Order: sequence, then structure tokens, then C-alpha cells
Amino acid sequence: MGTVKRMVCLANSRKLNGRCIAGIELSQADEAVGWVRPVSAREHEEVSEYERQYQDGSDPQLLDVIAVPLLEPTPVAFQQENWLLDPTHYWVKVGRMSWDGLSPMATNGAALWVNGHHTYNGLNDSMPLGIAAVMNSSLTLVRVGALRLKVFAPGEAFGNAKRRVQGGFQYGGTDYRLWVTDPVIERRYLAQSDGYYDIDECFVVISLGEPFNGACYKLIASIIARV
Repeated sequence: MGTVKRMVCLANSRKLNGRCIAGIELSQADEAVGWVRPVSAREHEEVSEYERQYQDGSDPQLLDVIAVPLLEPTPVAFQQENWLLDPTHYWVKVGRMSWDGLSPMATNGAALWVNGHHTYNGLNDSMPLGIAAVMNSSLTLVRVGALRLKVFAPGEAFGNAKRRVQGGFQYGGTDYRLWVTDPVIERRYLAQSDGYYDIDECFVVISLGEPFNGACYKLIASIIARV
């Protein structure tokens, strides 16, 4: 028998041909219980539009409070937050969380897992699998005083003209440059010229992606700016 968890949606990010949905479960008193990542039964666990939609066909938005039907926990390595979703039932929007309401849920002052490993364009954005294997979490919500987005084509020198969005910020005294997988932010800034764009104080969800080429990568799964 499955269960229904009530969670505030904090990520609806791009993943293969679907999305990676994640949020923090809320108690009946609206206190944070812990992270939940509903996943599908497909190989890479991405969630399709059909599986995540409300009854009216609309898509969950950041800060929606959602009742999500789930079948069972399916933790994998450092992604201990995974739960297999029930594809036979709609998700139900039951409320909205305020921007200020996220403050008690944010991690304060700690490093984003383990630092010191970088990709060519990134900064503190990767971890060898041997290190990631001992982690027991893959999601965190942080509040940053400023975020600088960079829009550019990282592979242009190698014949790949596709542009991407990267986010740079400081947290816990450490600088980070991570790729953005928030589709709303990507669409908004890919429509602009190459360059830098500043966002004031905001909440950022950082996710550890699935293993790839012997490492896993820290990604900006969502950016929640003050409205």
C-alpha cells in the first residue's frame, strides 16, 4: 500500500526527456520533515509530464504545496530521498508556501558536501564517486546574498555552439560555479545575449546528479527569487 506525502515543491528541473521533482515534506503543523524526490520506474527515474500533472493538466510550480501519491521509498546510493511515484493518481495542489517561509528550511553556513573538485568551466562543482558514495543526501536548500548568472557557449571552441546558463555564488565562505537546470531560468536567460546577469538575494536548491564518467555533479536545480 502506498502513501501520500504533502510537500512544498522546491525543484522542477530538467532531466533527460522529463523532469526531476523534489521538495521538502511538511508535517501537519507545516514543519519541515525532510526531502522527498518522487521518481519514476524508468531507468533514469525522470518524471514525465503525465506523471506529475494536476487534474487540470497544469504543471507543479515552485512553492506549490502538493499532495503526492507515492508507492515506496527507493533510495539509491547518495540519492536517499527517492520515492517511487504512483502514476495512476494525479498530484493535488493543496496550498502555497511564501518566500519567507523557506528560511527555516534552508541549510546555514555549511559546505555543499565536499569541495575542491572542479570541471573545466565549473568551480567546486563535482565530486569523485568514491567520495559521493558515502554521502547520505543529494539535495539542499541554501540562501545566498547574490547570484551571478553567465550565459555562454562553453563548447564553442570545440565546434559546439549550444549555449548554457551557469550560476556563480558564494556560500559558507566558498565560491561555486554550477550549471543551471531550472528550465524557467534557462528559458528566461537564454533569450538574452551572452553575458552576465545578477540576481539579488535568493534561495537556491542544489542537487547532486546521477553518476557520470566516474563523478557526480552539483547542479542548480532551482532559483527562487524574492517576488
